[in-house]
Amino acid sequence: MILCCGEALIDMLPRKTEDGAAGFAPYPGGAVFNTALALARLGAETGLFTGLSRDLFGQRLENVLRLNAVNSDRIARSDRPTTLAFVTLTDGQAEYAFYDENTAGRLLAQADLPQDLTGVEALFFGGISLAVEPCADAYEALCLRAPEAQLIMIDPNIRPDFIADAERYRARLARMLAVADVVKLSDEDLIWLEGDGDLASLARGLLDKGPKLVLITEGRDGVTAYSASGAVQVPAQAVEVVDTVGAGDTFNAGFLAGLSEAGMLTKAAIAKGLDKAVLTTALSLGVAAAAVTVSRAGANPPQREDVAI
Repeated sequence: MILCCGEALIDMLPRKTEDGAAGFAPYPGGAVFNTALALARLGAETGLFTGLSRDLFGQRLENVLRLNAVNSDRIARSDRPTTLAFVTLTDGQAEYAFYDENTAGRLLAQADLPQDLTGVEALFFGGISLAVEPCADAYEALCLRAPEAQLIMIDPNIRPDFIADAERYRARLARMLAVADVVKLSDEDLIWLEGDGDLASLARGLLDKGPKLVLITEGRDGVTAYSASGAVQVPAQAVEVVDTVGAGDTFNAGFLAGLSEAGMLTKAAIAKGLDKAVLTTALSLGVAAAAVTVSRAGANPPQREDVAI
């Protein structure tokens, strides 16, 4: 099982009302929730660990998990409200305003962490849950105490406007990246984290900080994977973009699903260095799955049969 660890929330997406006025409609979302949903639809055995509300929105999130066969046994449930993310779109690019104080996800604590990780092959961490306390401290603790045999992938999915203490956030990420096997960043994330410079040089610099594989996505320019053995690039697929909500999350799922299909979803395989053909196929599955998602409104990842890889 791949256990996705991080936020599940409601995306309030811009929609027109019946009389043509501007409004918002609620859709299940959150970076880590989206990744879990996409993984399950791509055929990978998937679980979610998060703080989930028992309110109306939380019930909606849990229903989506159930309908898509995402294991929810390790979820920490409470009566606190669900986080809301209001989304605005400019030329299909999403920007977010989060309402997250005192929510079920935000107040997740180390006491809520799952004690039994039996059957978990890989842990995925990411999203806004790594940016705010106390949940960020809880996810960090889970990451740092993970058994040595479990593969760890991190996509911080950095939202600068949401980060109140950049120094604290960077320090937490540094500790988590040091034990990660795979790190995925957008080009914008990489520059925010490492400063201005050549993307390839910055990515290779991250390899010196712990990860064995660094994936850098560049939107329409595709993705490049950096490891000690060199770089592998896979171009993006040309599609008509409706919006980019959930694109990176779906890529993460496709990549992990590709490793799982190849029997390479292990820490040992990443440390040894993936065969170029295996790496290219996993990257290609991520790119192809993300292309389907951006061609749809909202985070609506494809089923495995919808992706010809």
